Amino acid sequence: MGDSEYTCFDVEVTDHVAHLVLKRPEKANSMIAEFWTELPSIIDDISAGTDARVVVLSAVGRHFCSGMDLSVFGSFDVSGGSASADSSPDRAHGSRRRAQFRTGVLRAQTTMNALENSRLPVIAAIQGACVGGGVDMVSACDLRYATSDAFFSIQEINIGMTADVGTLQRMPKLVPEGVVRELAFTGRRMGAEEALDRGFVNAVYDDHDSMMDAVRDVAAQIASKSPMAIWGTKQTMNYSRDHSVADGLEYIAVWNAAMFDTDDMGEAFRAQMDRRDPDYPDHSALHHGLGA
Repeated sequence: MGDSEYTCFDVEVTDHVAHLVLKRPEKANSMIAEFWTELPSIIDDISAGTDARVVVLSAVGRHFCSGMDLSVFGSFDVSGGSASADSSPDRAHGSRRRAQFRTGVLRAQTTMNALENSRLPVIAAIQGACVGGGVDMVSACDLRYATSDAFFSIQEINIGMTADVGTLQRMPKLVPEGVVRELAFTGRRMGAEEALDRGFVNAVYDDHDSMMDAVRDVAAQIASKSPMAIWGTKQTMNYSRDHSVADGLEYIAVWNAAMFDTDDMGEAFRAQMDRRDPDYPDHSALHHGLGA
């Protein structure tokens, strides 16, 4: 998984931590057409593989992500390229055109769903602007950390549209709904300290280096735990978020009946007695990718 393979990302896996870095700082890491296919492909490969136990998502440059690149508005094909609506043979047929639009939105949603569906926790490290699609992206992550200059904006309302790739569905699970409604109706910026106060981010740091040091430390802690227990924790919390308490309790009972690993628990106890770090087996490979 070399850096040159992707237009939008550098990817590295070290000590069970996969690090994805948005690498288009000259364009404020805007989301061009390649972004929408590269991100789910990378996350799918990492999640299905055996090397990583946690994912860190960060960016180079002044801003984390400025959202959808202007070059793809109105002509975006999230299947991997762009096609002018003017040249479409279905342009004269409103129902076909609207069906194509709906399909494109659903595919874009699938890109962000990959972060949530991954069996690995995903940590976002955010500096500067995180707007529009950037908010969609970090809302689908498990943990969010920010620098003091970071800000968040549901930018879509400022360009005359309704956000449609996950912010309005996920953010109200993380932040009081009234706050999200205000942000979505006004498009105003929510600064890092307010995001911390609202519970959207876990911590705020003075600069990018100190944030990344802290994020790497959290990632290392997660990577040191039983991979199966971490997977079960993420899976169960995601399920419980969208279901009743009773449903969530039934889900974890069934999950643990199938997935609970007594070998991992035994290793945890032995490590404590021996005053050493536990040594857990890696994930087994999933040959069919996410959801397998």
